[in-house]
Amino acid sequence: MIYTFDTPSDIAIKLAQKMKSIRKRRKITQKQLAARSNVSYATLRKFEKTGKISLESFIKISMELGLTSELNNLFSVPVYNSIEEVVNEQKQNP
Repeated sequence: MIYTFDTPSDIAIKLAQKMKSIRKRRKITQKQLAARSNVSYATLRKFEKTGKISLESFIKISMELGLTSELNNLFSVPVYNSIEEVVNEQKQNP
């Protein structure tokens, strides 16, 4: 089993900080990104401050920032916690 000391809130805030950094690096204002992604300005501001956002809005912002390939690659490399998981996957995908 993999142990982590990050809470879901910690991870959400880190994601928000990374996306904010990308936005700033590309010299896009919050208002511009909100308009382009069809996510409200208030939602974007709240996300960058707290990390709280719906999955759909997160995806819209990610797509507008050109991060679609990163989203598509999530979970593409399996992480196994036991040999049993490997065996179960092989049974599912012969």
